Amino acid sequence: MSTSLLYAFLGTLFPFLLTTIGAGMVIFMRRLPSKAFERLLLGFASGVMIASSIWSLLIPAINSSQQQGSFGWLVASIGFLSGGCFLLLTDYLLEHLPSFQSHKHKRTFLFIFAVTMHNIPEGMAVGVAFALAIQGTTISLASAIALSIGIALQNLPEGMTISLPLFQSGYSKIKAFFYGSLTGIVEPIAGTLTVFCFQQLNILLPFLLSFAAGAMIYVVCEELIPEKEGKDHCHKKTIGVMIGFTIMMILDVALA
Repeated sequence: MSTSLLYAFLGTLFPFLLTTIGAGMVIFMRRLPSKAFERLLLGFASGVMIASSIWSLLIPAINSSQQQGSFGWLVASIGFLSGGCFLLLTDYLLEHLPSFQSHKHKRTFLFIFAVTMHNIPEGMAVGVAFALAIQGTTISLASAIALSIGIALQNLPEGMTISLPLFQSGYSKIKAFFYGSLTGIVEPIAGTLTVFCFQQLNILLPFLLSFAAGAMIYVVCEELIPEKEGKDHCHKKTIGVMIGFTIMMILDVALA
């Protein structure tokens, strides 16, 4: 078990490191990004989150649920709607807190929360993949490494899409980098804990994956895509969505 824990930790450490590298890009910026670049960045983040929700979360949730003998669509639907409802409730509660009366602060919090929630099941998936590969069961070590690389590559722009909007919102570069990096630390934690109590948590993995997908899609639809100021540069966010979605589709399908 100690060997499985070690490999699970090492396998999930790489995605966390690339999240940190992506978040660290904010340190090299000399001025605030323009409104046009901010819209493009939000659109790119939307594309990344939509693609991750489909290929990295919902499809694996359905497949995993079917392997457990359940109706994949049912578990995925319940988890997906639960994730959206949870953030809907969170959104409602934040509206009644004085410190979150600012729409920008609320949007930033929900964005960070959704990405963090999305990273938890990803860490669980990578941790389990490495544990099974070391045990020589259903997954090869090459497949586990490919999964880790694929998630790490998507975490690189994720770290950037967290830290740059925080910097735009008035946070210092250090704080923006810290919070962006912090969203990725849950991956090695979740991966290691999952392997430690794999038998108990394995049955919950499909629900957790779809729950994270629901949380991410909620943020995209509620906070990112509607954030358009007039008609000026209104196509930039759509372009960002298309680019982000295409990149994630290529990464997830090619490295599967």
